[in-house]
Amino acid sequence: MQMKRIVRAVAWAVACALYVAGAWGQAYPTRAIRFVVPTAPGGGPDVIARFLTPKLTEILGQQVVVDNRAGANALIGADVVAKAPADGYTWLFGTGQNTVNPSILKSMPHDIIKDFAPVSLVFQAPYFLLVHPAVPAKSVKEFIAFAKANPNKLNVGSGGIGSAAHLSAELLQVMTGIKMVHVPYKGVGIALADLVGGHIDLMFPALASGLPYHKSGRLRGLGITSPRRHPSAPDVPAIAETVPKFEARSWIGVLVPAGTPREIVNRLNSVFVKLVNTPEVREQLIAQGVDPETNTPDEFAVFLRNEVSRAAQVVKAAGIKPE
Repeated sequence: MQMKRIVRAVAWAVACALYVAGAWGQAYPTRAIRFVVPTAPGGGPDVIARFLTPKLTEILGQQVVVDNRAGANALIGADVVAKAPADGYTWLFGTGQNTVNPSILKSMPHDIIKDFAPVSLVFQAPYFLLVHPAVPAKSVKEFIAFAKANPNKLNVGSGGIGSAAHLSAELLQVMTGIKMVHVPYKGVGIALADLVGGHIDLMFPALASGLPYHKSGRLRGLGITSPRRHPSAPDVPAIAETVPKFEARSWIGVLVPAGTPREIVNRLNSVFVKLVNTPEVREQLIAQGVDPETNTPDEFAVFLRNEVSRAAQVVKAAGIKPE
């Protein structure tokens, strides 16, 4: 009899816990949600976050508000979310820089794997190999040949040491054996202006940022860093067509603080997967020069671990010292 009472008590406790968890998930959200974007207003992630938030507000029935927390290579915004209550009301629009930072910084205020619960990937963003017209190369193959014949003569700009665009250039050097001089800037816009002016020879801006320069003829686009050609620039080959297995893309995805109830994580995953894969949203994202892509929370967790490892390998091979 005593054993039966214990079994019934345990069963009742489990049933109550499941009911409460289920009720919590169904009730969520009941107030406004803060969507932290770790980049400045007007940048690619911010533009896309503001495109998505009205639709998210409509779906969830509560206001979703963008909160830009730029600075320190997306570290500041990520830290805000890492230290927020794990209740589903603070989201991070994480970027590829968040998985690069552990390899280029000596100390981190949070762990991108342990301190966050992944919700879903939203898209991956390729970069664009852009050269100044003075560079005598009309293809990736010609560019590599020219760079090999002129080691350390080409200056490649980026938005900063350890930025995803910088690592794109480093990966190309590692995979092809070419040698270039890295010129870090305090922003991609400044670097692009200097590229147009002929002060540097090439750079790897985001596809959406570089495409107008390619189409106008002010700069020459040689290749895209995604595995395949992109619909927004079908005339530009993937670098992988010349350098097999070359791939260098940044990512954008949604994360919440570690410990957020799984019911809420699953609810958010369902919302983002459905939203990103609607024809209208996919079309808009592709027009922005990105590759829409969603996954499950567990798949996203594996993706993040792989990205941290991949960044570490490139940083080590390039000889970049953590600061």
